Amino acid sequence: MGVAADIGRSLTQGPRPVIREQLSHGPNEARAMAFLMMGCGLIFVAQWPRLMRTAQIEGDDFTRLAAYALLGWLIIWPLVFYGIAGLTYGLSRLLRSRATPFGTRLALFWSWLATSPLGLLTGILAGFTGGSALTNVIGALWIAVFAAFWWLSHREAAQAPQAHGV
Repeated sequence: MGVAADIGRSLTQGPRPVIREQLSHGPNEARAMAFLMMGCGLIFVAQWPRLMRTAQIEGDDFTRLAAYALLGWLIIWPLVFYGIAGLTYGLSRLLRSRATPFGTRLALFWSWLATSPLGLLTGILAGFTGGSALTNVIGALWIAVFAAFWWLSHREAAQAPQAHGV
């Protein structure tokens, strides 16, 4: 299935069947990194309404703000996600999990991409309403759904056949 259809399936049916299917294709670091970069790219785009609002209200330069957001979301955050995946794998090994390093990365990266539509909604609301209560509620919902997807995906990765070592 296509990535957009898999995101829809994850949001409607939960992430476990999708991550199970992704793991069945075997380890492919390029695919996992593509999921991470697509998720970070979507969240970068989600920042544009908020950045435009900030530029207009504070008289700041939108191009400069967007350049900083680009640096953050497409260079720094992917490195942070790889670090989080490494720490998660180390912790899961201490807890005697059977998750592989690739399965741990894929679970985190897919969860980020699958919940990016909620990040887009949060960004749109931040652009229209600023830091309103509604923006904060949707942002909190996004983080909660991401955490739940990550937990469920990681559990699925730990239960997957161990032929996907890398």
